[in-house]
Amino acid sequence: MNKVNDRSRDIGPFVPGPDDDMLICRCEEITKGEIRKAVHDGMWTMTEIRRYLRTGMGLCQGQTCGKLVKGIVARELGVSPAELEPATSRVPMRPIEMYIFANEAKEADVHE
Repeated sequence: MNKVNDRSRDIGPFVPGPDDDMLICRCEEITKGEIRKAVHDGMWTMTEIRRYLRTGMGLCQGQTCGKLVKGIVARELGVSPAELEPATSRVPMRPIEMYIFANEAKEADVHE
């Protein structure tokens, strides 16, 4: 069993650090301290961190903060970042008004 999946091991208490107020996920305004604390609260995978704190769920979809978050989680767990399974990446999406789809359908009909 690898260290990441061994939930019975003790990773020690959460000890606040001097740079815990550093902003890591700009889209969701999540700090290094919040990520470190989440690990000590039992969120040991990138998917758990994402669901718990919403890191990587903003407009950039983790393109800016993903590696930073992974490094912080790995350091707290005492493992290599390579041992952490990556969170699922998704293409950034934005709301589209329905009339845009209607116009595209009309244009497709004209070109047929």
